[in-house]
Amino acid sequence: MSFIKCCYIWNEVLIEQCDQLPAVYGRASLIHDLLVAYNLHKNIKIVKSSPATYDDLRKFHSELYLDHLKSFSVVDDDYISTPQDEEYGIGYDCPPVSNMFDLVSNLAGGSITAAKCLLLGITNVAINWCGGWHHAQRFGAEGFCYVNDIVLAIETLKLKFSKILYIDLDIHHGNGVQDAYNLSKSVFTLSFHKYEPGFYPGTGSLEDIGTLAGKGYTCNFPLHACYSDDTLEYVFQAVFPAVYSQFAPDSIVIQCGADALARDPNGGAALTARAYCTCVKMVLDKRKPTLLLGGGGYNHANTARLWSSITALVAGVELDDNIPEHNNWIKYGPDYMLHIEPTLARDLNQVTYLDACIDTIKDNLKKYLENNRTEKPRLETKTGNNHTDVSMHGKLQDANIKHRIISKSASSNSNDTESKMFNKGNEVKRLNYNDVYDFVE
Repeated sequence: MSFIKCCYIWNEVLIEQCDQLPAVYGRASLIHDLLVAYNLHKNIKIVKSSPATYDDLRKFHSELYLDHLKSFSVVDDDYISTPQDEEYGIGYDCPPVSNMFDLVSNLAGGSITAAKCLLLGITNVAINWCGGWHHAQRFGAEGFCYVNDIVLAIETLKLKFSKILYIDLDIHHGNGVQDAYNLSKSVFTLSFHKYEPGFYPGTGSLEDIGTLAGKGYTCNFPLHACYSDDTLEYVFQAVFPAVYSQFAPDSIVIQCGADALARDPNGGAALTARAYCTCVKMVLDKRKPTLLLGGGGYNHANTARLWSSITALVAGVELDDNIPEHNNWIKYGPDYMLHIEPTLARDLNQVTYLDACIDTIKDNLKKYLENNRTEKPRLETKTGNNHTDVSMHGKLQDANIKHRIISKSASSNSNDTESKMFNKGNEVKRLNYNDVYDFVE
């Protein structure tokens, strides 16, 4: 199969499952429909995701947690929480939902599929806007996140790439991903987030730089409230090149949480799509295998605006600022425009503070990573109690990832079913299913 510019992960079940998440109910289909309304699917390749297996999930999550998720079948208003629910984080911010194991399986499967697209070298950029759940921990759910698909995707990438840079643009610190790699030198975590007393999750201070062997391989840029496009661009343009130069990653993962956008009900920043696109473009310019994931974003219309803009950036397409009429067009009122207006809130980040943080970060990079580029790359992945080595040429020796991607015939029997996702409300939004790909054994 020939190299393609960008893969966009889609599955009708994945969209439906993501739509059922209580914190972002209905968001996934809103985003997907806007992408289709802009005809972005004609400039990217659609790759159908497969659900993650139990063995896939236990590469990070504990079997006790996964077994507990399996106990949820039908959850209704009469459901009574148990002490075990609380133990595994199922409660206030991560309420129980029906068929919870199927939910996490599909959410994780989307990001694992995206990682495989990069792993197999068929694309340099893969997008899964249904992913990016960065708070989930090994032993439970947290912060609206039932599964840490990011860690599972990174573990998949590690089968070929020796060093992976994880960048988090969500307004909330990506504590789940950082905790997973706090001791690691093969994964560098870089997070730009709001950091204030009482603001969830309360982690990600400037001094938090990793532990033991992983010391120096964690970088947090704590920002004050109402940080603007100018502020994020200023610090990203100072920090990202320095991290990239010192760490020299083989692959990059970006969590593009949209809750730092202006007017997000759970945010407190003042960004527009401009800053996000500036950051993403800087990463794409490095031409490394890059995985783009979603995350937070609780103003659903603005989230769809942002992720459509980023998708267009990747695809090299310029979008009309007037949002095309489609099923969900009314939700973009009253202006029905793609751009996001900044607020008049005063940016509380002073240049002196930002420069001091930048200096500290650069000092840490020099102190802890100065020998990084001379270390011999070592590619190794751990699955259960077994270790699988991967050669420097990227030969995939693990049977779990020996997949190929085939183009589906236009006469495939699944066309009618799959096209429903692109033909809601009797609007003709069909794809050419020669452009839909599927992972097969």
